[in-house]
Amino acid sequence: MPSVIAQFEQAQQKSRTPHVRSGDTVRVHQRIVEGNKVRTQGFEGVVIRTKQMNSLMASITVRRISSGVGVEKTFKLHAPNVEKVEILRRSKVRRNYLSFLRQRQGKSARLQEISFDPSASEVSETEAGVSVVEEAEEEAPVTPVEERQQAKEDPQEGTHEETDEETTKEESAPANNDEVDVGDTGTDAGNNNDTPDDSPGADDTEKDSQSNNSESDDKEADS
Repeated sequence: MPSVIAQFEQAQQKSRTPHVRSGDTVRVHQRIVEGNKVRTQGFEGVVIRTKQMNSLMASITVRRISSGVGVEKTFKLHAPNVEKVEILRRSKVRRNYLSFLRQRQGKSARLQEISFDPSASEVSETEAGVSVVEEAEEEAPVTPVEERQQAKEDPQEGTHEETDEETTKEESAPANNDEVDVGDTGTDAGNNNDTPDDSPGADDTEKDSQSNNSESDDKEADS
C-alpha cells in the first residue's frame, strides 16, 4: 500500500507532461502574478540539464543568450505556474548535463539537429517510463552467450519443420491411394457394364439363325 507521501505526490502530479531531453530547444510558458495582474511570460532556450523526470520533482534547466549574456532558469514541470512547455527542436547529444555550452558562443554552441514528431512529444509519466524501457531493450547489444543459444535453438526449429513436412506427406499418401482405388473400381465397373451389352447381340444372332432354319423347313414342306 503506498504511503501518505506517495499519495500526496501522485495527487500533485500533472496528468500529462512533455518528454523533454537534454539538447532540446523549448519554449516555457510561465504564469507570473504581479499584484492584481496575471500574465504569461515565455522563456525560450536550450535544455542543458534534466533531473528526476519520473517523479514529482522533475525539473529542466534552460539556457539562452540575452544581449550577449548567458541566462539560465530552472523550471519544475509539475509546478502550477508552469502552464505549458513546447518542444521546438531536438538535437543529438551524448550526455545529460551540457555544461560545455557555457564556454561556447556563436556557431561553436550549435548542436546537431535531428528530426522528431512534435505531436508525440507530450506523454504521461507512465508512458515515458515504458518508452524508455523499450528503447533500452531495443538498443541492448546481443551478447555472445545469447548468440550461441540462438544457434542451438535454430537447428531444433529446423528438425521440427522437417517432422511437420514428413507428417503432411504421410497424411497425403493415403489420400492418393484412395484415389487410385476409386479409379480402379471405376474401370472394373466399366468392364462389368460392357459384358451385359454383349449379351443382347448374341441373342439377336440366335434369333436370326432360328428364323433361317424355320424358313428352310417351310421350303422343304412346300416342295
